[in-house]
Amino acid sequence: MRILRSFNQALKVSYLTVVSTMLVFWLAFALPAHAHEVLPAIADMEQVGDTLAFDVRLNIESFIAGIDLTDTADTNDAPQAADYDELRALEPEALQARFEAFWPEMRTRIQIIVDGNLISPVLGAIQIGDVGNVETVRETHIQFTASFLPGDRPETVQVGWAKEFGTLVIRQQGVDAPYDGYLEAGALTDPIALSGGDQASIWQTFVSYIPVGFDHIVPKGLDHILFVLGLFFLSTRMRPLLTQVSLFTLAHTITLAAAALGFVTVPGDIVEPLIAASIAYVAIENIFMRNLSPWRPMIVFGFGLLHGLGFASVLGEFGLPQGSFIPALIGFNIGVEVGQLAVIAVMFLAVWQAIRVDRGKNEATQGIAVYAVLIVATVALIIWNPAGLSEALGSPMLIFLAPMLAVFALCMASVALRDHIDAYRRIVSIPASVFIAVVGTYWFVERVFL
Repeated sequence: MRILRSFNQALKVSYLTVVSTMLVFWLAFALPAHAHEVLPAIADMEQVGDTLAFDVRLNIESFIAGIDLTDTADTNDAPQAADYDELRALEPEALQARFEAFWPEMRTRIQIIVDGNLISPVLGAIQIGDVGNVETVRETHIQFTASFLPGDRPETVQVGWAKEFGTLVIRQQGVDAPYDGYLEAGALTDPIALSGGDQASIWQTFVSYIPVGFDHIVPKGLDHILFVLGLFFLSTRMRPLLTQVSLFTLAHTITLAAAALGFVTVPGDIVEPLIAASIAYVAIENIFMRNLSPWRPMIVFGFGLLHGLGFASVLGEFGLPQGSFIPALIGFNIGVEVGQLAVIAVMFLAVWQAIRVDRGKNEATQGIAVYAVLIVATVALIIWNPAGLSEALGSPMLIFLAPMLAVFALCMASVALRDHIDAYRRIVSIPASVFIAVVGTYWFVERVFL
Protein backbone atom coordinates (compact mmCIF):
# COMPACT_ATOMS: atom_id res chain seq x y z
CA MET A 1 0.00 0.00 0.00
CA ARG A 2 2.82 2.40 0.84
CA ILE A 3 4.46 1.76 -2.56
CA LEU A 4 1.13 2.26 -4.34
CA ARG A 5 0.49 5.48 -2.41
CA SER A 6 3.96 6.78 -3.31
CA PHE A 7 3.39 5.85 -6.96
CA ASN A 8 0.05 7.65 -7.06
CA GLN A 9 1.58 10.71 -5.43
CA ALA A 10 4.42 10.69 -7.95
CA LEU A 11 1.90 10.52 -10.79
CA LYS A 12 0.01 13.43 -9.25
CA VAL A 13 3.16 15.54 -9.00
CA SER A 14 4.19 14.67 -12.56
CA TYR A 15 0.72 15.54 -13.85
CA LEU A 16 0.78 18.84 -11.97
CA THR A 17 4.23 19.61 -13.37
CA VAL A 18 2.94 19.14 -16.91
CA VAL A 19 -0.19 21.21 -16.26
CA SER A 20 1.75 24.04 -14.59
CA THR A 21 4.26 24.05 -17.46
CA MET A 22 1.40 24.36 -19.97
CA LEU A 23 -0.02 27.18 -17.86
CA VAL A 24 3.19 29.18 -17.95
CA PHE A 25 3.49 28.61 -21.73
CA TRP A 26 0.05 30.16 -22.12
CA LEU A 27 0.89 32.96 -19.72
CA ALA A 28 4.13 33.75 -21.54
CA PHE A 29 2.34 34.18 -24.85
CA ALA A 30 -0.72 35.89 -23.38
CA LEU A 31 1.25 38.72 -21.79
CA PRO A 32 2.25 41.51 -24.13
CA ALA A 33 5.79 41.72 -25.48
CA HIS A 34 7.81 44.89 -25.07
CA ALA A 35 9.51 46.50 -28.04
CA HIS A 36 8.93 50.26 -27.90
CA GLU A 37 10.56 51.39 -24.68
CA VAL A 38 9.71 54.91 -23.50
CA LEU A 39 12.85 57.03 -23.17
CA PRO A 40 13.25 60.49 -21.65
CA ALA A 41 13.45 63.61 -23.79
CA ILE A 42 16.71 65.57 -23.53
CA ALA A 43 16.70 69.34 -23.90
CA ASP A 44 19.82 71.47 -24.30
CA MET A 45 19.13 75.09 -23.32
CA GLU A 46 21.35 78.08 -24.13
CA GLN A 47 20.89 81.83 -23.96
CA VAL A 48 21.72 83.54 -27.24
CA GLY A 49 21.31 87.32 -26.93
CA ASP A 50 17.67 88.10 -26.14
CA THR A 51 16.60 84.52 -26.79
CA LEU A 52 16.59 81.18 -25.03
CA ALA A 53 17.28 78.46 -27.61
CA PHE A 54 16.23 74.86 -26.97
CA ASP A 55 17.37 71.76 -28.86
CA VAL A 56 15.23 68.81 -27.74
CA ARG A 57 15.84 65.14 -28.57
CA LEU A 58 12.57 63.22 -28.27
CA ASN A 59 10.22 60.64 -29.73
CA ILE A 60 7.61 62.82 -31.44
CA GLU A 61 5.45 59.87 -32.56
CA SER A 62 4.41 59.23 -28.97
CA PHE A 63 3.57 62.93 -28.47
CA ILE A 64 1.44 63.15 -31.60
CA ALA A 65 -0.36 59.89 -30.78
CA GLY A 66 -1.34 61.30 -27.38
CA ILE A 67 0.34 58.59 -25.28
CA ASP A 68 0.68 59.46 -21.59
CA LEU A 69 4.40 58.79 -21.19
CA THR A 70 4.31 59.06 -17.41
CA ASP A 71 1.89 56.13 -17.13
CA THR A 72 3.44 54.02 -19.90
CA ALA A 73 6.75 52.15 -19.90
CA ASP A 74 6.25 50.76 -23.41
CA THR A 75 4.17 52.19 -26.24
CA ASN A 76 2.81 48.72 -27.02
CA ASP A 77 0.86 48.95 -23.76
CA ALA A 78 -0.80 52.28 -24.57
CA PRO A 79 -4.37 52.53 -25.91
CA GLN A 80 -2.91 54.58 -28.78
CA ALA A 81 -0.39 51.85 -29.76
CA ALA A 82 -1.89 51.44 -33.25
CA ASP A 83 -1.68 55.19 -33.91
CA TYR A 84 1.92 55.21 -32.68
CA ASP A 85 2.89 52.34 -34.99
CA GLU A 86 1.27 54.12 -37.94
CA LEU A 87 3.25 57.28 -37.16
CA ARG A 88 6.43 55.29 -36.64
CA ALA A 89 6.18 54.00 -40.22
CA LEU A 90 5.78 57.46 -41.80
CA GLU A 91 8.55 58.94 -43.90
CA PRO A 92 10.29 61.99 -42.32
CA GLU A 93 8.49 64.54 -44.51
CA ALA A 94 5.04 63.16 -43.68
CA LEU A 95 5.84 62.91 -39.99
CA GLN A 96 7.13 66.49 -39.94
CA ALA A 97 3.83 67.70 -41.37
CA ARG A 98 1.93 65.82 -38.66
CA PHE A 99 4.14 67.31 -35.95
CA GLU A 100 3.78 70.85 -37.28
CA ALA A 101 0.01 70.41 -37.09
CA PHE A 102 0.39 69.15 -33.49
CA TRP A 103 2.77 71.92 -32.38
CA PRO A 104 0.12 74.58 -31.51
CA GLU A 105 -1.29 72.14 -28.97
CA MET A 106 2.12 71.11 -27.64
CA ARG A 107 3.42 74.67 -27.15
CA THR A 108 0.60 75.43 -24.71
CA ARG A 109 1.85 72.61 -22.48
CA ILE A 110 5.47 73.77 -22.36
CA GLN A 111 6.41 76.07 -19.49
CA ILE A 112 9.23 78.57 -19.90
CA ILE A 113 9.09 81.07 -17.05
CA VAL A 114 11.65 83.88 -17.16
CA ASP A 115 11.83 85.99 -13.97
CA GLY A 116 8.29 84.88 -13.16
CA ASN A 117 6.86 85.64 -16.62
CA LEU A 118 5.53 82.82 -18.83
CA ILE A 119 6.95 82.96 -22.38
CA SER A 120 5.43 81.01 -25.27
CA PRO A 121 7.93 79.04 -27.39
CA VAL A 122 8.28 79.42 -31.15
CA LEU A 123 9.04 76.34 -33.25
CA GLY A 124 12.21 76.33 -35.35
CA ALA A 125 13.97 73.52 -37.19
CA ILE A 126 12.89 69.86 -37.10
CA GLN A 127 15.26 66.99 -37.84
CA ILE A 128 13.60 63.57 -38.13
CA GLY A 129 15.48 60.31 -38.54
CA ASP A 130 14.76 57.81 -41.28
CA VAL A 131 12.13 55.12 -40.76
CA GLY A 132 14.61 52.26 -40.27
CA ASN A 133 13.52 49.45 -37.94
CA VAL A 134 9.96 50.32 -36.88
CA GLU A 135 10.40 48.22 -33.73
CA THR A 136 12.91 50.71 -32.31
CA VAL A 137 12.49 54.31 -31.19
CA ARG A 138 13.15 56.91 -33.88
CA GLU A 139 15.06 59.95 -32.68
CA THR A 140 13.91 63.44 -33.61
CA HIS A 141 15.46 66.82 -32.81
CA ILE A 142 13.21 69.84 -32.56
CA GLN A 143 14.39 73.37 -31.93
CA PHE A 144 12.32 76.16 -30.43
CA THR A 145 13.04 79.55 -28.92
CA ALA A 146 11.65 81.83 -26.23
CA SER A 147 12.49 85.52 -26.67
CA PHE A 148 12.78 88.28 -24.06
CA LEU A 149 11.90 91.90 -24.60
CA PRO A 150 14.80 93.80 -26.20
CA GLY A 151 17.06 95.27 -23.54
CA ASP A 152 15.83 92.96 -20.78
CA ARG A 153 18.45 91.30 -18.61
CA PRO A 154 16.63 88.35 -17.04
CA GLU A 155 18.28 86.48 -14.22
CA THR A 156 16.46 83.15 -13.92
CA VAL A 157 14.39 80.70 -15.93
CA GLN A 158 12.20 77.74 -14.98
CA VAL A 159 11.43 74.99 -17.48
CA GLY A 160 8.99 72.12 -17.55
CA TRP A 161 6.19 70.56 -19.50
CA ALA A 162 2.95 68.64 -19.06
CA LYS A 163 2.97 65.37 -17.10
CA GLU A 164 1.81 63.32 -20.09
CA PHE A 165 4.95 64.25 -22.03
CA GLY A 166 6.99 62.12 -19.62
CA THR A 167 10.52 62.59 -18.31
CA LEU A 168 12.52 65.63 -19.39
CA VAL A 169 16.28 66.04 -18.95
CA ILE A 170 17.36 69.71 -18.98
CA ARG A 171 21.00 70.58 -19.70
CA GLN A 172 22.17 74.18 -19.62
CA GLN A 173 24.81 75.11 -22.18
CA GLY A 174 27.26 77.97 -22.72
CA VAL A 175 27.92 78.91 -19.07
CA ASP A 176 30.24 77.86 -16.26
CA ALA A 177 28.90 75.30 -13.74
CA PRO A 178 25.74 74.63 -15.81
CA TYR A 179 22.47 73.27 -14.48
CA ASP A 180 21.50 69.63 -15.17
CA GLY A 181 18.05 68.43 -14.17
CA TYR A 182 16.00 65.23 -14.42
CA LEU A 183 12.28 66.09 -14.33
CA GLU A 184 9.54 63.51 -13.93
CA ALA A 185 5.74 63.65 -13.83
CA GLY A 186 5.36 67.22 -15.01
CA ALA A 187 7.85 68.72 -12.55
CA LEU A 188 9.13 72.26 -13.01
CA THR A 189 12.77 73.14 -12.45
CA ASP A 190 13.81 75.40 -9.63
CA PRO A 191 14.84 78.88 -10.86
CA ILE A 192 17.99 78.41 -12.99
CA ALA A 193 20.52 81.25 -13.04
CA LEU A 194 21.01 82.22 -16.69
CA SER A 195 24.56 83.27 -15.88
CA GLY A 196 25.39 79.74 -14.64
CA GLY A 197 26.52 78.46 -11.27
CA ASP A 198 23.59 76.10 -10.56
CA GLN A 199 25.43 72.88 -11.22
CA ALA A 200 24.47 70.20 -8.71
CA SER A 201 27.05 69.12 -6.17
CA ILE A 202 28.68 65.71 -6.40
CA TRP A 203 26.49 64.41 -3.60
CA GLN A 204 23.29 65.81 -5.11
CA THR A 205 24.09 64.23 -8.49
CA PHE A 206 24.94 60.89 -6.88
CA VAL A 207 21.70 60.80 -4.88
CA SER A 208 19.51 61.97 -7.77
CA TYR A 209 20.68 59.18 -10.11
CA ILE A 210 20.01 56.33 -7.66
CA PRO A 211 16.24 56.35 -8.36
CA VAL A 212 16.99 56.62 -12.10
CA GLY A 213 18.91 53.33 -11.93
CA PHE A 214 16.26 51.70 -9.74
CA ASP A 215 13.50 52.79 -12.11
CA HIS A 216 15.33 51.18 -15.02
CA ILE A 217 15.01 47.82 -13.23
CA VAL A 218 11.67 48.24 -11.42
CA PRO A 219 9.34 48.60 -13.20
CA LYS A 220 10.82 49.35 -16.64
CA GLY A 221 13.50 46.68 -16.98
CA LEU A 222 11.42 43.57 -17.58
CA ASP A 223 14.25 41.88 -19.47
CA HIS A 224 16.68 42.46 -16.58
CA ILE A 225 14.01 41.36 -14.07
CA LEU A 226 13.55 38.06 -15.90
CA PHE A 227 17.30 37.46 -16.07
CA VAL A 228 17.71 38.00 -12.33
CA LEU A 229 14.76 35.68 -11.67
CA GLY A 230 16.40 33.12 -13.93
CA LEU A 231 19.39 33.22 -11.59
CA PHE A 232 17.09 32.95 -8.58
CA PHE A 233 15.20 29.83 -9.69
CA LEU A 234 18.32 27.68 -10.20
CA SER A 235 18.48 26.55 -6.59
CA THR A 236 16.85 27.14 -3.23
CA ARG A 237 20.28 27.44 -1.61
CA MET A 238 21.73 30.87 -0.94
CA ARG A 239 25.31 30.15 -2.05
CA PRO A 240 24.54 29.57 -5.77
CA LEU A 241 22.39 32.70 -5.84
CA LEU A 242 25.04 34.87 -4.16
CA THR A 243 27.73 33.52 -6.51
CA GLN A 244 25.69 34.31 -9.60
CA VAL A 245 24.48 37.73 -8.48
CA SER A 246 27.99 38.78 -7.39
CA LEU A 247 29.50 37.78 -10.75
CA PHE A 248 26.64 39.41 -12.66
CA THR A 249 27.05 42.64 -10.66
CA LEU A 250 30.82 42.73 -11.17
CA ALA A 251 30.48 42.11 -14.91
CA HIS A 252 27.78 44.65 -15.68
CA THR A 253 29.57 47.25 -13.55
CA ILE A 254 32.69 46.83 -15.71
CA THR A 255 30.93 47.27 -19.05
CA LEU A 256 28.57 49.94 -17.75
CA ALA A 257 31.54 52.08 -16.76
CA ALA A 258 33.56 51.26 -19.88
CA ALA A 259 30.70 51.99 -22.28
CA ALA A 260 29.52 55.10 -20.43
CA LEU A 261 33.09 56.48 -20.53
CA GLY A 262 33.27 55.80 -24.26
CA PHE A 263 35.84 52.98 -24.17
CA VAL A 264 33.42 50.40 -25.63
CA THR A 265 30.63 50.87 -28.15
CA VAL A 266 28.34 48.05 -29.26
CA PRO A 267 25.16 48.73 -31.30
CA GLY A 268 21.86 48.08 -29.56
CA ASP A 269 20.78 45.84 -32.47
CA ILE A 270 23.47 43.41 -31.30
CA VAL A 271 23.20 43.85 -27.53
CA GLU A 272 19.43 43.59 -27.16
CA PRO A 273 19.00 40.19 -28.91
CA LEU A 274 21.93 38.80 -26.92
CA ILE A 275 20.33 39.98 -23.67
CA ALA A 276 17.16 38.13 -24.68
CA ALA A 277 19.25 35.04 -25.46
CA SER A 278 20.90 35.28 -22.02
CA ILE A 279 17.45 35.22 -20.39
CA ALA A 280 16.47 32.11 -22.32
CA TYR A 281 19.76 30.33 -21.60
CA VAL A 282 19.80 30.65 -17.81
CA ALA A 283 16.14 29.61 -17.63
CA ILE A 284 16.65 26.57 -19.88
CA GLU A 285 19.66 25.47 -17.85
CA ASN A 286 17.52 25.70 -14.69
CA ILE A 287 15.23 23.04 -16.15
CA PHE A 288 18.04 20.51 -16.59
CA MET A 289 20.49 21.45 -13.82
CA ARG A 290 19.79 21.12 -10.09
CA ASN A 291 22.77 23.14 -8.88
CA LEU A 292 25.46 25.51 -10.06
CA SER A 293 27.28 23.89 -13.00
CA PRO A 294 31.06 24.38 -13.44
CA TRP A 295 30.47 26.59 -16.50
CA ARG A 296 27.53 28.63 -15.25
CA PRO A 297 29.56 31.23 -13.28
CA MET A 298 31.59 32.05 -16.42
CA ILE A 299 28.45 32.26 -18.54
CA VAL A 300 26.69 34.50 -15.99
CA PHE A 301 29.75 36.77 -15.96
CA GLY A 302 29.68 36.96 -19.75
CA PHE A 303 25.97 37.74 -19.77
CA GLY A 304 26.60 40.37 -17.11
CA LEU A 305 28.96 42.12 -19.53
CA LEU A 306 26.12 42.22 -22.08
CA HIS A 307 23.61 43.61 -19.58
CA GLY A 308 26.11 46.31 -18.62
CA LEU A 309 26.18 47.44 -22.24
CA GLY A 310 22.39 47.58 -22.13
CA PHE A 311 22.47 49.77 -19.02
CA ALA A 312 25.06 52.01 -20.67
CA SER A 313 22.80 52.57 -23.69
CA VAL A 314 20.13 53.85 -21.32
CA LEU A 315 22.60 56.22 -19.69
CA GLY A 316 23.52 57.45 -23.15
CA GLU A 317 19.87 58.25 -23.78
CA PHE A 318 19.70 60.17 -20.49
CA GLY A 319 22.75 62.28 -21.26
CA LEU A 320 24.80 62.20 -18.07
CA PRO A 321 25.92 65.61 -16.76
CA GLN A 322 29.44 66.25 -18.00
CA GLY A 323 30.61 68.01 -14.86
CA SER A 324 29.40 65.23 -12.52
CA PHE A 325 29.73 62.20 -14.75
CA ILE A 326 31.34 59.81 -12.25
CA PRO A 327 28.93 60.40 -9.32
CA ALA A 328 25.97 60.11 -11.71
CA LEU A 329 27.37 56.84 -13.07
CA ILE A 330 27.95 55.43 -9.58
CA GLY A 331 24.51 56.54 -8.40
CA PHE A 332 22.85 54.93 -11.42
CA ASN A 333 24.73 51.67 -10.84
CA ILE A 334 23.75 51.57 -7.17
CA GLY A 335 20.14 52.16 -8.18
CA VAL A 336 20.38 49.21 -10.57
CA GLU A 337 21.77 47.00 -7.78
CA VAL A 338 19.05 48.04 -5.35
CA GLY A 339 16.45 47.28 -8.03
CA GLN A 340 17.90 43.80 -8.62
CA LEU A 341 17.99 43.07 -4.90
CA ALA A 342 14.39 44.26 -4.60
CA VAL A 343 13.34 41.79 -7.33
CA ILE A 344 15.13 38.93 -5.56
CA ALA A 345 13.69 39.93 -2.17
CA VAL A 346 10.11 40.03 -3.47
CA MET A 347 10.39 36.62 -5.14
CA PHE A 348 12.16 35.16 -2.11
CA LEU A 349 9.29 36.26 0.12
CA ALA A 350 6.80 34.88 -2.41
CA VAL A 351 8.26 31.35 -2.41
CA TRP A 352 9.75 31.20 1.12
CA GLN A 353 6.87 29.29 2.66
CA ALA A 354 6.97 26.70 -0.12
CA ILE A 355 10.73 26.27 0.30
CA ARG A 356 10.43 25.84 4.08
CA VAL A 357 7.68 23.24 3.72
CA ASP A 358 9.71 21.43 1.06
CA ARG A 359 12.59 21.26 3.53
CA GLY A 360 10.28 20.01 6.28
CA LYS A 361 10.75 23.16 8.38
CA ASN A 362 7.20 24.47 8.38
CA GLU A 363 3.60 23.31 8.77
CA ALA A 364 1.83 22.66 5.47
CA THR A 365 -1.45 24.04 6.81
CA GLN A 366 0.23 27.36 7.55
CA GLY A 367 1.77 27.45 4.06
CA ILE A 368 -1.54 26.74 2.33
CA ALA A 369 -3.23 29.45 4.39
CA VAL A 370 -0.53 31.99 3.49
CA TYR A 371 -0.80 31.30 -0.23
CA ALA A 372 -4.59 31.27 -0.13
CA VAL A 373 -4.51 34.79 1.33
CA LEU A 374 -1.94 35.92 -1.26
CA ILE A 375 -4.00 34.47 -4.12
CA VAL A 376 -7.18 36.18 -2.93
CA ALA A 377 -5.35 39.49 -2.45
CA THR A 378 -3.76 39.30 -5.92
CA VAL A 379 -7.06 38.45 -7.61
CA ALA A 380 -8.69 41.34 -5.74
CA LEU A 381 -5.99 43.72 -7.00
CA ILE A 382 -6.45 42.51 -10.57
CA ILE A 383 -10.22 43.01 -10.38
CA TRP A 384 -9.96 46.34 -8.58
CA ASN A 385 -7.19 47.56 -10.89
CA PRO A 386 -6.37 50.75 -8.96
CA ALA A 387 -5.10 53.48 -11.26
CA GLY A 388 -2.48 54.59 -8.75
CA LEU A 389 -0.79 51.17 -8.73
CA SER A 390 -0.73 50.98 -12.53
CA GLU A 391 0.79 54.46 -12.60
CA ALA A 392 3.45 53.47 -10.06
CA LEU A 393 4.33 50.35 -12.05
CA GLY A 394 4.37 52.25 -15.33
CA SER A 395 2.71 49.26 -17.05
CA PRO A 396 -0.58 47.35 -16.90
CA MET A 397 -0.76 45.50 -13.59
CA LEU A 398 -1.36 42.15 -15.32
CA ILE A 399 2.24 42.15 -16.54
CA PHE A 400 3.37 41.86 -12.89
CA LEU A 401 0.36 40.42 -11.07
CA ALA A 402 -0.52 37.57 -13.46
CA PRO A 403 2.91 35.89 -13.09
CA MET A 404 2.83 36.46 -9.31
CA LEU A 405 -0.63 34.88 -9.15
CA ALA A 406 0.73 31.86 -11.02
CA VAL A 407 3.71 31.64 -8.63
CA PHE A 408 1.41 31.72 -5.58
CA ALA A 409 -0.80 29.01 -7.07
CA LEU A 410 2.18 26.81 -7.89
CA CYS A 411 3.61 27.34 -4.41
CA MET A 412 0.30 26.28 -2.86
CA ALA A 413 0.35 23.11 -4.98
CA SER A 414 3.94 22.48 -3.92
CA VAL A 415 2.97 22.78 -0.27
CA ALA A 416 -0.01 20.45 -0.75
CA LEU A 417 2.31 17.82 -2.27
CA ARG A 418 5.10 18.43 0.22
CA ASP A 419 5.80 14.74 0.89
CA HIS A 420 7.08 14.18 -2.63
CA ILE A 421 10.78 14.67 -3.27
CA ASP A 422 11.58 17.83 -5.22
CA ALA A 423 8.00 19.12 -5.02
CA TYR A 424 9.17 22.75 -5.03
CA ARG A 425 11.57 22.24 -7.91
CA ARG A 426 9.15 20.30 -10.08
CA ILE A 427 6.03 22.34 -9.38
CA VAL A 428 7.44 25.85 -8.90
CA SER A 429 11.02 26.24 -10.12
CA ILE A 430 10.79 24.37 -13.42
CA PRO A 431 7.50 25.91 -14.62
CA ALA A 432 8.75 29.38 -13.64
CA SER A 433 11.93 28.75 -15.60
CA VAL A 434 9.89 27.56 -18.57
CA PHE A 435 7.96 30.85 -18.48
CA ILE A 436 11.20 32.85 -18.41
CA ALA A 437 12.72 30.75 -21.21
CA VAL A 438 9.68 31.18 -23.46
CA VAL A 439 9.61 34.95 -22.99
CA GLY A 440 13.37 35.26 -23.52
CA THR A 441 13.21 33.14 -26.66
CA TYR A 442 10.31 35.16 -28.04
CA TRP A 443 12.14 38.42 -27.38
CA PHE A 444 15.23 37.06 -29.14
CA VAL A 445 13.22 36.09 -32.23
CA GLU A 446 11.35 39.40 -32.15
CA ARG A 447 14.53 41.49 -31.85
CA VAL A 448 16.31 39.61 -34.63
CA PHE A 449 13.63 38.74 -37.16
CA LEU A 450 10.43 40.71 -36.48
